[in-house]
Amino acid sequence: MRLSWNEIKYRAKDFSENWKDARYEKRETQSFWNDFFKIFGRERRIVARYEEKVDLLNDSQGFIDLFWPRVLLVEQKSLGKSLETAMEQASRYFDALPEKDRPRYQLVCDFQNFWLLDRDERKETRFLLSELPKFVEEFGFIIGVQHREFREQDPVNIQVAERIGQIHDALKDSGYSDHNLELFLVRLVFCLFADDTGIFERDAFLYLIEERTSEDGADVGMWLFRLFQVLNKPEESRQQNLDQDLSQFPYVNGGLFEERIDIADFNSDLRNILIDACKFDWSRISPAIFGVLFQSVLTSAERRTQGAHYTSEKNIMKVIQPLFLDDLRTEFNQLISRKDTRKVSRLEKFWERLRQLKFLDPACGCGNFLIIAYRELRMLEIEVISEIRKGRNSERQGALTAELYSWVNVDQFYGIELDELPVRI
Repeated sequence: MRLSWNEIKYRAKDFSENWKDARYEKRETQSFWNDFFKIFGRERRIVARYEEKVDLLNDSQGFIDLFWPRVLLVEQKSLGKSLETAMEQASRYFDALPEKDRPRYQLVCDFQNFWLLDRDERKETRFLLSELPKFVEEFGFIIGVQHREFREQDPVNIQVAERIGQIHDALKDSGYSDHNLELFLVRLVFCLFADDTGIFERDAFLYLIEERTSEDGADVGMWLFRLFQVLNKPEESRQQNLDQDLSQFPYVNGGLFEERIDIADFNSDLRNILIDACKFDWSRISPAIFGVLFQSVLTSAERRTQGAHYTSEKNIMKVIQPLFLDDLRTEFNQLISRKDTRKVSRLEKFWERLRQLKFLDPACGCGNFLIIAYRELRMLEIEVISEIRKGRNSERQGALTAELYSWVNVDQFYGIELDELPVRI
């Protein structure tokens, strides 16, 4: 169990007081960094080592003052020495390291000044020893809490949701509503995603709408109705005379296109909105777009009565990281730091536990929390698999197959929701 941030900040304050008079690299470096790691409840010797030899690119050798493979490189100087020069030296060490060992974080320090570089985010943080309690969370990676920038929703996602919302409102105003409209929209969004993510031939759906329908939009609904029928029929069961622009679409199982619904009538404006939506690159759209879609198709009155509220991906991460991801990440980082022969077996047990976890959102809406939680758990699983394969010998690795290496799956995630549209989404 990792220390609380309150306890870590308390220890950081003590550390800054105890080391306020430190000055000399050769005399005090190792004791300084041993005590620094204890701020976080970690033993330095378990994860990092001193004086790591590295072969530089100019055929000379250097020694990294403190090195934690894949995580941290520290160049320590005596007080008064140039930290700019130290940063250049640290960068040379970084470049000379094997790619598999290159760390995310690079730190130079003269006991009283800290310059921390996050290479992934290209972010540099500078502070004084006396300010350590204020900046200590920048070192969350020591306990497995990776610093992450919580970004606002990509504007492209919002634009896509607005297009779908416009189609919804126009169809509803024309009298196409309720269950027909909700199922139609879900099918439409599936086709838009499938057109850019390898399910359909690239831009096959865009071509169908743009080239085969009339400019006035009068036949768009009929073409979509026919397409939905085709998507629900296995290739071997289709008629031989089926239009080639329809026959190229694959069979989609799972029942999404099984139910027969009324044809939606389009006009030229609606057709243009649909074509505009097709031209977005849907492969870049976040899964959380479904939340924006759900919100965009509900009126403000419906949102009030049903309690519907869209949570952005930024805020979802603020919830699920401390809820379970941070602890899983801490445990994983502790496992990969092991040097004994049981490392791989411990990682395999951790991997097994990942697929036994269950998640429930009892008021899930369209499932944004569940979608993002699934994505993050899969990303962690991929790292676990990579470490296991590194630890196994080549004879045991075997072929890399989806069945063998996709244990975490969507059946671990459950949600409860009253309204039909978000459930279908």
